[in-house]
Amino acid sequence: MIVNVGREQVHLVESGPAGGPPLLLSTGLGGAWFDWTPVVRLLEGAYRVMVFDRPGLGLSPAAQRPPSLRRDVGTMAVLAERAGRPVTLLAHSMAAFPAEALARLRPDLVRGLVLVDPSCERDPRVLVRKAAALTPLATAFGALLDATRLARMLGPLGRRLVLARTTTRDEPVPAKTVRAVYGRGTVLGTVLAENLAYREMAVDLARLRERRRFPAIPLAVLTALGNAPDSRRARSWAEAHAELAGMSPHGSRAELPGCLHMVSLDRPDAVADAVAEVCP
Repeated sequence: MIVNVGREQVHLVESGPAGGPPLLLSTGLGGAWFDWTPVVRLLEGAYRVMVFDRPGLGLSPAAQRPPSLRRDVGTMAVLAERAGRPVTLLAHSMAAFPAEALARLRPDLVRGLVLVDPSCERDPRVLVRKAAALTPLATAFGALLDATRLARMLGPLGRRLVLARTTTRDEPVPAKTVRAVYGRGTVLGTVLAENLAYREMAVDLARLRERRRFPAIPLAVLTALGNAPDSRRARSWAEAHAELAGMSPHGSRAELPGCLHMVSLDRPDAVADAVAEVCP
């Protein structure tokens, strides 16, 4: 279904018992609701599971505003309020930025946090903020791909190339569903816009950390170490995630050797275990 969240509209999929502990799930950069499908199957028997597409992604209508930390925190806040009680947030990759920010700004809405191979920037810097100015160009590019029908070819192809590097699993949904999402020029333009906004969002989160403490809530961080767990990059990633877990006195971390970035596809069991730890 499509729900209103302030000036935006988002595609929301709910499952599980209405009275179950609420979980709010958000995908990584350019992701879609179905990225969480294997995880949802494990959780929907005991939890009220709510998965949403950020504006312009998945089946959500085109965004009214450029991607930003403020916008995405606002979206999460409205959906959390809609749940009627504090939610446990599950955030993959770039979605960890607004999830952490919401916990800092509105701890009354957040029961716990599960960060799934979260993005992290230790010393983010931006010389010139350009995401808002360039987003209309990204949107226009998406519209051009729609008009020329190139989106129908390039979108699904790009999705396949990304998955080839980020998971060992197949798509969790039929090919026609993938085409219905990634064959949209709106989605492709939004993916470009999110890329443009990424570093600015990291900078805004770093500044927020200086002003607002992280609440004493349960926090679980899952680290995908890939097929080279002892490499310098993997160890650096693990160290950064250890710092994230240390934000909370109730923080924990699990390393997943052999697991690639799309943890929800490669190791849905690990995500479900983390939820059980954070929200028993």
